[in-house]
Amino acid sequence: MKLFELLLVVLTLASGLILLAEKLYFAKRRAQRAGLLDTEPVMVDYARAFFPVLAIVLVVRSFIAEPYKIPSSSMMPNLLIGDFILVNKFSYGLRLPLNNAKVIPFGEPKRGDVVVFHFPGHSDNDPAKGENFIKRVIGVPGDQIEFQGNGLILNGEPVKYDNKGLYAGHNGQGEGSSLLVEHLPGRTHTVLETDYARGEGQWTVPAGKYLVMGDNRDNSDDGRFWGLLPEENLRGKAFLIWLNCSGWFCKDGFEPSRIGTAIH
Repeated sequence: MKLFELLLVVLTLASGLILLAEKLYFAKRRAQRAGLLDTEPVMVDYARAFFPVLAIVLVVRSFIAEPYKIPSSSMMPNLLIGDFILVNKFSYGLRLPLNNAKVIPFGEPKRGDVVVFHFPGHSDNDPAKGENFIKRVIGVPGDQIEFQGNGLILNGEPVKYDNKGLYAGHNGQGEGSSLLVEHLPGRTHTVLETDYARGEGQWTVPAGKYLVMGDNRDNSDDGRFWGLLPEENLRGKAFLIWLNCSGWFCKDGFEPSRIGTAIH
């Protein structure tokens, strides 16, 4: 994903500079030399054809909505392996491509939001550091969070859960887990839990940080294990499933019922 973003920026800049140089210098020079405007070079033709498309894709992907594919089961039962989602890039402020620097600040993550972010890593040498991860915001600045025995305690108040029985599973994932409805303040969503509790602990969330967890609580590498998420790592808010597809041309799986599903 980072390579694609870099390539997109480079190609857009290169084609734009070619067109600018053609307009300001080379076209006039050819006209003076030949007495008339001769045929444009092939490179200029390509730049003229591709620059508008590249620029539109860059603007949309960087500042409006970015596609992302769910690679793991950490957000089950709400997001499944093979889901293709859209991420709102302006929910938490406009950011530059490549370095993710915020240029126009507005909006902050709310408790319960599903966010995509650059993984801060378990350590500086973590090979996955900088990759796109997706989790749910559980703690916002000022929160006191406890996670004990698969249950959340938020600012001293136990979070309410409704047990919906056993989860049927999806393609062999999550089968036999308990399906629970978790009532975060202002947001209700489902989670999966097993009898084996992982990631117990306590956290105080300071300004500029967030505690994020996967909905598949006992099968998620999240903030309980690598720490609080810095605000500057945020990429955007996940809001829509636009496709579910596995394998080339969906040969390993295709679920049309997932198309158009809102992410809550």
